[in-house]
Amino acid sequence: MKKALLLLLVIVLASVSLIGCKKEAEKVTLNVMGYGDNSNQEGISWKRMVTEFMEANPGVEIVDELLYDEAYHQKVTARLAAGDAPHMAYMGADARWGAPWQEANQQIDNRPYIDASVFDMNLIPEMGPNGEVYYLPLGTSNITTVLYMNEPLVESLGFSEPQSYDDLVAMVPAATEAGLQVVSIDGADGWAWGSCLLSALIARTSGDPMWVSKAVNGENSFTDDAMVDALGIIESMVNDGVIDSKSVLVDYGANISTFSNEQALFFVQGQWAAGGVENPDVRDNMKLLAWPNVPGEKPGVAGSVAAAWQVGYGVTQAAVDAGVDSVAADFLAYVNREEEATQRLRDGAIVAPVIKGYTTPADLPNEVAQKVALAQNALNTEVIDAFLTGPPNDALNAGMQKIAAGEATPAEIAAEVEELARK
Repeated sequence: MKKALLLLLVIVLASVSLIGCKKEAEKVTLNVMGYGDNSNQEGISWKRMVTEFMEANPGVEIVDELLYDEAYHQKVTARLAAGDAPHMAYMGADARWGAPWQEANQQIDNRPYIDASVFDMNLIPEMGPNGEVYYLPLGTSNITTVLYMNEPLVESLGFSEPQSYDDLVAMVPAATEAGLQVVSIDGADGWAWGSCLLSALIARTSGDPMWVSKAVNGENSFTDDAMVDALGIIESMVNDGVIDSKSVLVDYGANISTFSNEQALFFVQGQWAAGGVENPDVRDNMKLLAWPNVPGEKPGVAGSVAAAWQVGYGVTQAAVDAGVDSVAADFLAYVNREEEATQRLRDGAIVAPVIKGYTTPADLPNEVAQKVALAQNALNTEVIDAFLTGPPNDALNAGMQKIAAGEATPAEIAAEVEELARK
């Protein structure tokens, strides 16, 4: 009897041991690539999130690799070439951040992994021909065409927020008499004309948020009326006194300083320039706007802004092949929780969260709240230099400076860009 009981005990203990081994064997391993390093906030936050997720999910082991800047891109290329794709990684959808993943067939539609009850799909750009979303952006797109307004200064002249280009023109006499510019731009920086102004105008005159990429692909021509008309608005701005012809001599710092020192009613730059407005009275009362209605504007694009897609994290084809895509999706959601998004907002790492119904914390400064409001409400259109590169883009940027200086016509610049784009 004792031998029988002893044998039974041995069998039970062996069974328990086998079950324990089986449970250990079922632990899911998730291979991920993060962006940052141990000395910057992005990297520190990433390491913390990896640790916290494993602690909250003991059945998951995350094997992570954290790299920054060029080292990250080099390792992405090497890993993909070796067939060692991670299950989730930091990525984008453009040539630098997305092309290697696309070429390795690792970018998949992440919409099935994004909870639409948590994330606002209207704030996430469509990245593929059928509306695919290849990753979950860390925030809304990076707005490049902001019209900053000094509201108290505008109101002191008897005006209010402009609803149309004609409203800006109407401010010229009063502003001139007061020794003020209406709209300041760093015209000495060629890229500012393209990224921060024309990118908004071409969407308005064409009525197509994706006009630029279609032109690069040959579906549109840079000599189309839409582009000539958009360039013509720049000519009109100078002729009407909305933008000073001497702006072609103004650099980035001087542009922001002009606005900060209350020498201009408005200034043009990307959302990132908000932090450069040093005058606290101006910074605390300024508004970040989309351009008002412009001459020849087509329906459906009112209040739009050009914006470059924010990078983020995506579940890869490797995760699907390994059967760990659902676990990767859980970690994807964890990385993008509201508390993480809010911290990124506080750190200045994003324009605004893509969280549905997100409310900006009351203690955040005015310029941050203004960014969030603009990002949540404005239709996003393409930024020119995200698609047009090299000599054609250089010619376009230099050409706008020539137009502003009265040295070339819109049609001449459009023809030059078209010729270079087809070589």
